[in-house]
Amino acid sequence: MDYYSTPINRLIEEFARLPGIGAKSAQRLAFHILNLPPEQVEQLTSAIKNARENVRYCKQCYTLTDQELCPICANPDRDHSTIMVVENTRDLAAYEKTAKYEGVYHVLHGAISPMLGIGPDDIRLKELMTRLAGPVKEVIIATNSSLEGETTAMYLSRLIKPTGIRVSRIASGVPVGGDLEYIDEVTLLRALEGRVDL
Repeated sequence: MDYYSTPINRLIEEFARLPGIGAKSAQRLAFHILNLPPEQVEQLTSAIKNARENVRYCKQCYTLTDQELCPICANPDRDHSTIMVVENTRDLAAYEKTAKYEGVYHVLHGAISPMLGIGPDDIRLKELMTRLAGPVKEVIIATNSSLEGETTAMYLSRLIKPTGIRVSRIASGVPVGGDLEYIDEVTLLRALEGRVDL
């Protein structure tokens, strides 16, 4: 039995399709929207439409942007000889928040996953290899520490090393505030292998 009218149910269903939004969150969002002033609802719908119509991939690094080149690739002060390879735009944003990395990025839009049928041709590897024909000195592989991320990192390493370009992998290990007894063996091994002198 439906508790709400058709328009409300439809709004809840649309919100529930979004990743990470369950039935209760979808219901909460729907009622929040219904209680907003009409001008705020119009601003929200306008922002969604505008983003969908105007956001595209940067022609160099394939992050999301509304220009031909994203602000990072267009910045002449960035080190264009160092490319950090990430799985998605959210990973790029995470590194940018550190305000310490001064190179540029390449967004793969996924990771190699034979189990899911995602191969090297399904992510932006060809575009990366084209970029490496330029004056690139180092490629930093910053894929996730998952099985797919590790598979992608190994594949990239084998692909890039013969070109003579330096290939490095971000360190992984014990998170800040993590208790050793709850951390898996692979993470602990990585932390041990990546140890530094004090």
